[in-house]
Amino acid sequence: MARATKFETINGFSRETVTLANWRTRPYSFWSFRNVAEMVRSARIRAAHPAALPAAVGNPDLLSRPASAGASLTVAELLSQSQADSFLISKHGSIIAEWHAENVDRSDPHLIFSISKSITALIAGILQDQGLLDPETPVGDLVPEARISAYADATVQHLLDMRVSLDFDESYLSEEDYARYRRAMSWNPPSGTGGDEAMLSFLCSLKKADGPHGTDHRYLSPNSDMLGIVLERVTGERFPDLCSRLLWQPLGASSDAFITVDTEGAPRTAGGISCRPHDLLALGQMLIDGGAANGNQIVSPRWIADMQTRGDEGVWARGSQADFLATGRYRNNWYQVGGDSNAFLAAGIHGQFLYCDPDSGTVIVCTSSQHEPQTDAIDQPLLAMFASLCTEA
Repeated sequence: MARATKFETINGFSRETVTLANWRTRPYSFWSFRNVAEMVRSARIRAAHPAALPAAVGNPDLLSRPASAGASLTVAELLSQSQADSFLISKHGSIIAEWHAENVDRSDPHLIFSISKSITALIAGILQDQGLLDPETPVGDLVPEARISAYADATVQHLLDMRVSLDFDESYLSEEDYARYRRAMSWNPPSGTGGDEAMLSFLCSLKKADGPHGTDHRYLSPNSDMLGIVLERVTGERFPDLCSRLLWQPLGASSDAFITVDTEGAPRTAGGISCRPHDLLALGQMLIDGGAANGNQIVSPRWIADMQTRGDEGVWARGSQADFLATGRYRNNWYQVGGDSNAFLAAGIHGQFLYCDPDSGTVIVCTSSQHEPQTDAIDQPLLAMFASLCTEA
């Protein structure tokens, strides 16, 4: 009998069993979400000065407290039960607790799925403040190929606010729209019948739904991939290089990040970024510090205020994600908790969260490899825990 490799001993399966057909499901996702560049071609988002991580802060007192008021599970138990991989919490810029699942290397980059949308929106905001991007410009004016699609008369702001009238089904397990979309982004195996599209061709094939742009909030990921293409056309610069120059290097990120690309090199700005959880924590801290880090004004206070305050509660309540946040809003690819909270967050499927509470100075990062793309029974206890930790940490 062949001797088990170290990989098999740690992960419980052999490397050759992980394929494009199964890499987003357990048990494989526990490894693949931290090694995406080995699964899907990826471009590098370079850090200026890669650095070792600070010493880990365990804080057993915080991790052993009830996850939220009335919860039967502790913080650590909820993290484990929700298939979390890494958890970090900082208060006023200092990490106060860190938790990682067994066999997770804390220095690994992790796929953050739709938190990528929020990062892409930050790049759009920086370009807007530089006078290079007018958010009221129709997409068809910036990407001529899109003039045959639903995006022809949708504005850049419609992309940012998920208010595009688009005939597309955001059902993550769909064998139709979403499977075709994932083949275009190179996340699924080729169809085997030939004729699979690349990302831009796919996006430009999408048609308008009934009704005008700018009305309902409909969370549709292709909008953010189109935004990435818009940013490349406006600047003449590839998105990975743009993100490195405008965000990752000024932030002082500890390590390079990565973004998946399709067969033509188009970036998966809707969900393809991988980075260290510690660098995601630094990004959240930058936002609650008024957009500044390491002496650099990265994102303007004007843009942050716009993101925090200009989401429409009525549009949210009528939209496709109203169950996610009861009193929420959505603006510039960021969620606002709403109600009496000033907290805002970025979120991705399979359990990715960046939660920022400026009132308490708290930033929380949670990366996961949940088997299901989205489960309210997991998301809601985690959101309750984040809110509780902001008031009690």
